[in-house]
Amino acid sequence: MSAAHLLRHSRKLRSLRNAIDCERSGLARCFSTGSGSFAVKENGVEKRIGGARFSQYKQSGKNLETCKVSVGGVNGSSAFRGTLTNRISSGVTGLNGPLSCVRVASARSFSSSADLPPHQEIGMPSLSPTMTEGNIAKWVKKEGDQVSPGEVLCEVETDKATVEMECMEEGYLAKIVQGDGAKEIKVGEIICVTVEEEGDIEKFKDYKPSSSDAPVAPSESKAKAEPAEPKAEEKVPAKAPEPKAPKTEEASRSGDRIFSSPLARKLAEDNNVPLSSVKGTGPDGRILKADIEDYLASATKGGKSETFAASGLDYTDIPNAQIRKVTANRLLASKQTIPHYYLTVDTRVDNLIKLRGELNPQQEASGGKKISINDLVIKAAALALRKVPQCNSSWMNDFIRQYNNVNINVAVQTEHGLFVPVVRDADKKGLGTIGEEVKQLAQRARDNSLKPQDYEGGTFTVSNLGGPFGIKQFCAIINPPQSAILAIGSAEKRVIPGSADGQYEFGSYMSVTMSCDHRVIDGAIGAEFLKAFKGYIENPTTMLL
Repeated sequence: MSAAHLLRHSRKLRSLRNAIDCERSGLARCFSTGSGSFAVKENGVEKRIGGARFSQYKQSGKNLETCKVSVGGVNGSSAFRGTLTNRISSGVTGLNGPLSCVRVASARSFSSSADLPPHQEIGMPSLSPTMTEGNIAKWVKKEGDQVSPGEVLCEVETDKATVEMECMEEGYLAKIVQGDGAKEIKVGEIICVTVEEEGDIEKFKDYKPSSSDAPVAPSESKAKAEPAEPKAEEKVPAKAPEPKAPKTEEASRSGDRIFSSPLARKLAEDNNVPLSSVKGTGPDGRILKADIEDYLASATKGGKSETFAASGLDYTDIPNAQIRKVTANRLLASKQTIPHYYLTVDTRVDNLIKLRGELNPQQEASGGKKISINDLVIKAAALALRKVPQCNSSWMNDFIRQYNNVNINVAVQTEHGLFVPVVRDADKKGLGTIGEEVKQLAQRARDNSLKPQDYEGGTFTVSNLGGPFGIKQFCAIINPPQSAILAIGSAEKRVIPGSADGQYEFGSYMSVTMSCDHRVIDGAIGAEFLKAFKGYIENPTTMLL
């Protein structure tokens, strides 16, 4: 059916009531690309996956538009309700083609089994651009509980924080597919089922989602295609006669040099496998990917993986939390893709400490909280970025994006991992406001209750290991897509020359190291920023002007 044909018949579908009365009709709501619903088609029956919403993604009704489409080959109609973005166009592929290929998400899905009543399958949504899987922290609702729009169903641990998941429609929670503590749930994978009638709950006691409902990530399909190249390499050993294996092995180990394919070396490195303990089956005793896989398989017995360290060691395997995995991947990508260079400067902080001592009594008298050295550092960095905006930028391949807002991320270490909550427009805020926000954000990070708006949108990062831990100086890794990070060391007293010859005095100095992305920040620009930062630290009253 063509788009013109659709428009000619759209007048018949203007009434939402008529659309709902028709057989096989449904209503799909898209609140975001991550939490929106999508459907799969199994045995001629449509199933809806998704249907949850999240409080931070609520959208006003005035931004929504309802349109109706007639699905070719189906005696009924379906209604779409979505925001005025590309979400609807991405769901409908090609209006000039037959609309029977469009998969419409229905509000109430019908199972192919006659034993199951109408139900709604809710999937794991994507809550950030980098999220591919999530964990269930805990369920607030239990099986059999009645749910209403806006009520919290469960808490989802994303790659950034823990988010409360709200129900979108009235009904009853019939089945929890993924229980408390469930980990590594792929985006789109079913986590629970709701029904409209309370009497239908018992029918889902033994419910299990069908394999066709499982999402297929693009990365998985690529991963399956990758072994094609190693397979061609693995066919080579069949041509090599077995009797020659001992000689070739000796040749391959001559001079303590071990021959192996790049893929085998990478696999061995990822799994801490010493190549010297693997026997190669390739040409001239070369170690192939299959040899590493065989070695790993033989080392795994009864579900327990043997360690490749020295025997007799006592150890404990600690599972990685989602935030730890994401931090590791992002920092690895940062070091591999961003050309880091480092600039260090020593700043005298005697005047800064004196100003803090004068301001804190006034803060306490007015009922405010004390101002820390870190609060003053954040303010100085924000004002220095205002002076040198080139450092408040990101590399975007074809261009450099320079931000007008100065949003400072502050590194906070917790038992759950490393978090970087953001202080927005730090250059425009007073020291008392900055101090209050930092304390609140740090507490939320420790409680693992940060929301996406608490850590997204930063343009520059400050990491302080000096005050809390006494680290004199260190080099931090840039937090992508930012182009710089400031590492703050501890203050120490030094003996310095006095005003007169032969006289000496004491001064407190703090080491500051700036890690820069050389694609964005040239050396002279980085030095200019540190000069401005040092000026504010050594003359802190200028920050109050």
